[in-house]
Amino acid sequence: MRLAKFLAHAGVASRRASERLIADGRVEVDGRTATDPAMDVGDHNDVRFDGDRIRGAEQRVVYALNKPPGVVSTAADTHGRTTVTDLVPQGLRLYPVGRLDADTTGLILLTNDGELANRLTHPRYEVPKTYRATVRGPAITERSLRRLREGVRLEDGMTAPARVQRLSSHVLEITIHEGRKRQVRRMCEEVGHPVRALVRIQFGPLRLGELQPGRSRKLTAREVRDLAAAANEPRAGAA
Repeated sequence: MRLAKFLAHAGVASRRASERLIADGRVEVDGRTATDPAMDVGDHNDVRFDGDRIRGAEQRVVYALNKPPGVVSTAADTHGRTTVTDLVPQGLRLYPVGRLDADTTGLILLTNDGELANRLTHPRYEVPKTYRATVRGPAITERSLRRLREGVRLEDGMTAPARVQRLSSHVLEITIHEGRKRQVRRMCEEVGHPVRALVRIQFGPLRLGELQPGRSRKLTAREVRDLAAAANEPRAGAA
């Protein structure tokens, strides 16, 4: 198996990110710094990342977590804050699929499958994510809904059109497929409705359902297949 693929299957990083790790000199094979991501390796080789032995391909798993407020969406935190990986079973090296900001709650996925994580978050695959936003300000108007549906100009450019449904005078559901930082909050603020509370309720075909805050569950094989299918083919016209 090629080295970059070996690292991806072991849950170190996606294949492309593994190639960068190799180029940075952070991977050793049998005591020597690796330079070729295409070199053949197997379980008989001593493959190390930052000095830690890579034991070969782990069973690839995906967990769903209902992230509570204040928890950060990283594998580790230098400030000692609780991370999403602290809330899933120990003994597994899992990484969050994308991020939710600390104040946003709801569905976040964690996996050791770097390839799947990369496809689920890459803009070219346009995997949709749905949020429920409770907003401040005046009642949500048709004009605001229309602007969100057509795209909103932010400081980093125009957003793609969103699917938006008004649930009440101050609650809406919005579905986007981009992954800009704090995008939903910025979109709502731009149309005059700052967000008071934001929860992600769906990622691709997977819904948050009845999963309680702070709790996680391992996805079934069928759910993982459905996620993979959602990110299987780039969408026409996607970047």
